[in-house]
Amino acid sequence: MEANVNVRDFEAAAKAVLDPVHFDYFASGAQDELTVRANEAAFRRLALVPRILRGHKPPRLGRTVLGSQASMPIMIAPTAFHRLAHPDGERASVRAAAEAGVIMIAAMLATVAIEDMADEARKVAEEPVLWFQLYLQPDLGFTEAIVRRAEAAGCTALVVTVDSPALGRNERGDRNDFHDLPPGIRCENLRESGGSVRGVVLSPEISWRHLDWLRGITRLPIVLKGVLHPADAELAQRRGIDAIIVSNHGGRQLDGTPPAVDRLRVIADVVGGELPLLVDGGIRRGTDVVKTLALGATAAAIGRPVLWGLAAGGEDGVARVLDLLRIELLNALTLCGCDSVESVPRDLVIQGAM
Repeated sequence: MEANVNVRDFEAAAKAVLDPVHFDYFASGAQDELTVRANEAAFRRLALVPRILRGHKPPRLGRTVLGSQASMPIMIAPTAFHRLAHPDGERASVRAAAEAGVIMIAAMLATVAIEDMADEARKVAEEPVLWFQLYLQPDLGFTEAIVRRAEAAGCTALVVTVDSPALGRNERGDRNDFHDLPPGIRCENLRESGGSVRGVVLSPEISWRHLDWLRGITRLPIVLKGVLHPADAELAQRRGIDAIIVSNHGGRQLDGTPPAVDRLRVIADVVGGELPLLVDGGIRRGTDVVKTLALGATAAAIGRPVLWGLAAGGEDGVARVLDLLRIELLNALTLCGCDSVESVPRDLVIQGAM
């Protein structure tokens, strides 16, 4: 595994060991997958303009997000079905995250229950930071039951995915005829007290009033994931949302949406630094993270790279992916003349196709 010297190496390693159907599920996006490719290509259109002779010590990577201290501004985005990548599934992923001191957003469609994930994290860190991703369900009673489980497990924020009023059309998945999890693997956060497992209901009726309802039943910070339009960011800020994740769902929902990183600056201008601004989609290098910081992000989240590391090496693979990105981030900040992740100037990044 030491031969894997960057995130892309882990993608190739994962492809070599995964069932091709499962690899395609993780790698694929909606329809023509234009947005999947655009997410990564957008970073190649951004150039860094370093400052010189700054005379500072090695850059400080730590950052506080919603009151929680993280070792670096790189988070683990919510991704489903980790046990398709490795038998340990989310248990391995959350242990690696806790050991690295990074925030992990547990997926509602995880194949390990949130309670078990929290227990695993506490085996390697005294105060691991675990957030919980939520799809608001039309059955509010069921939604509240899931929220209570996340609270009881010690999650410190709820990440509400708001870009999914319907399921995106995944043509690669349809060609592979992948519609059900293998025997013995289930979405454990959807398990009811009687043992049965519900399916997720995506509804176009979900609206701001449901966010108001959620605010009324929990004291946890609420993070909106899936914001691309500045008007929605402004509405979120006015309605007391605690943080925003600029995201197009990794290109898995509406194909043809703009890359998330291309929407950062305009949304940062609207938010004005009043609440944390996070981003995901296409982040593969430490330099990519620096670019997001320069555009106004508080932190960046990675999804598919975690699954590649998990498939290639279990917990050690995820740990190696996080460590490689940490090394690259430290190197990039040093070369750019920045003494911390909080001192990255906005004029560090310009449009400049590579």
